[in-house]
Amino acid sequence: MIDLSAQASDKVQSRASLPLWIGFYSVAAIAFIALLNLPGAVDYVGADNDDVMRLVEVRDLLAGQSWFDLMQYRLGLDGGTLMHWSRLIDLPIALLIRLFSHVVPGEQAEALALLVWPLSLVVPLMTAMAVAARRIGSDVTMHVVLMFTAVFCITSNRFLPGAIDHHNVQMVLAAIMAAGLLDPARGRMSHAVAGLAAAVALAIGAETTPLVAAVCAVVGLLWVAEGPAFTSAARSFSLTLLLSLSALFFATVPPARYGAVTCDSLSIGFYAIVGIGAAALYVATYLGNGASLRLRSVAILVIGALVLATALTVAPQCLQNPLNELDPLLQNLWLSGVIEAQSFRQQLAADPQSFGGFYAVGFFGIAVCLFRIAGRDGVRVHLVLLALLAVSYLVALVQVRGSTFSNLFAILPLSLLISDLRLKTHDQPEHLGAGLLFALTAILSVPSVWILSGVFFVEGTAGVTARMKSLVGPSQMSQDAAVACDTRAAYQTLAKLLPTTVAAPSDIGPEILRFTRHRVLTGPYHRNQGGMLTEIHIGLAKPDEAAAFLRGAGVGILAFCPDFLQSEKIARMKPDGLYAQLLKGNVPAYLTPVPIDGPSGLQIFTVTLP
Repeated sequence: MIDLSAQASDKVQSRASLPLWIGFYSVAAIAFIALLNLPGAVDYVGADNDDVMRLVEVRDLLAGQSWFDLMQYRLGLDGGTLMHWSRLIDLPIALLIRLFSHVVPGEQAEALALLVWPLSLVVPLMTAMAVAARRIGSDVTMHVVLMFTAVFCITSNRFLPGAIDHHNVQMVLAAIMAAGLLDPARGRMSHAVAGLAAAVALAIGAETTPLVAAVCAVVGLLWVAEGPAFTSAARSFSLTLLLSLSALFFATVPPARYGAVTCDSLSIGFYAIVGIGAAALYVATYLGNGASLRLRSVAILVIGALVLATALTVAPQCLQNPLNELDPLLQNLWLSGVIEAQSFRQQLAADPQSFGGFYAVGFFGIAVCLFRIAGRDGVRVHLVLLALLAVSYLVALVQVRGSTFSNLFAILPLSLLISDLRLKTHDQPEHLGAGLLFALTAILSVPSVWILSGVFFVEGTAGVTARMKSLVGPSQMSQDAAVACDTRAAYQTLAKLLPTTVAAPSDIGPEILRFTRHRVLTGPYHRNQGGMLTEIHIGLAKPDEAAAFLRGAGVGILAFCPDFLQSEKIARMKPDGLYAQLLKGNVPAYLTPVPIDGPSGLQIFTVTLP
């Protein structure tokens, strides 16, 4: 006879212990990240130039720039560059800086804020993943998920001190959406929170648009399949998404740009598409409540057609990758060198050792979902996870940045499998096959294991040792030459010169904005095409022709790094161009070298034109 009271007591006890375990694993992960990264840190800002640019944006906000004014006036050609980043990320960082500034002065307040912000995001990520784990499995599943999530945070560069770009927040929101959809009780609150997370994700950045579309599709299909049992959840999700997205649109989009369609940020395009879809689903749940499966299927097809028609009418350009519209010269000289924008083929060709770390675990997770669905084992759970995994994986095949989300989502089905295999191993200790499968599954579920395995087969044990340091230690730029040019000594020298416009490699543009009062022509952002193309043409043109570009852009300082990959490409393309001549040591008369007070590979010239 089953003791129902004992089972109920166990569930209550499990729910009560959940916050304790979340706290334990969160503290452990944060402590590991801090211990592995802080002692050797040379800067309090993350190594990604997006982290630096975010700090520049936050400083502008604190200095009085309008909440609705997203123009970076010191970047690009005359007039500046309109950025596509959301103030929703700037705000908490700015508040932390303002808070700490009451205790410590300027730069120290920034350092504390940039330490606290990424580390604090470990807690909500752990919470969402733990809730998702308890909804699909046992306490063992929860512990496995929390352990894998801790490893994910420790080995990812998104939660390191100084990592203030928006990608870590997007991961938290993705986990919250997954947890909401996996609620076996179809709770209204769970799906309302998922709807809110979807709206915030859209408002923060367009990278998660495919994922949000998948989440919306899952909710709609679950309503079709489950009918009245899922009606309240579908209504809660769609209404919350509609209201939240509406509030965020009016709270973050400048009134003057209400009618502008942009495909890399929240605009009327995404607002109309998602808003109409959410409103249509909400209405359909009333019209089709209690209706047959056939009628609900027809309703969802009508909603899909309506969403597609809206997309084709309002924002047809957003049905493609925004980066496809880049000038071919930028595609070749800039985008081809951006790692996170690489396709799986480019990644395999450029760094085969790391390929498994980006793609193996996600593929493993998809395979597990398909296998368990075929075996009629936890069909609903694995269908939901398959949808989230498949969309993230497809994005990763186009741009490697999507692999972060597929690796995160893969934690859930793989942890569930591991906990089931552990139970089978415990029940059948004499069954060696089950034990080996359990151990192998646990090992192959960690992305860094695939990276280290690839490095071992290609580079041997020395390569593995170096890669382990890069996985758990302070992030370093991949090119030693880049570090040689990107030094404090160079920026201190630049800062002493009278403010003017600087022509420099795009990778160090954000650093120049951070450390000096100068304007820069270039930053590695696709909305800055004019500035980047001007800098490229300066390097490609013959020295006498380059003078015209420098004069036209009002450039007063030329900063040249001979070892940057882009500089080398430009020099190879035009052997008689300015950059090629500078590589040979031929400096035109209108460029005056400026000595740098310290070690640096950067060459700084003041521009004097008649």
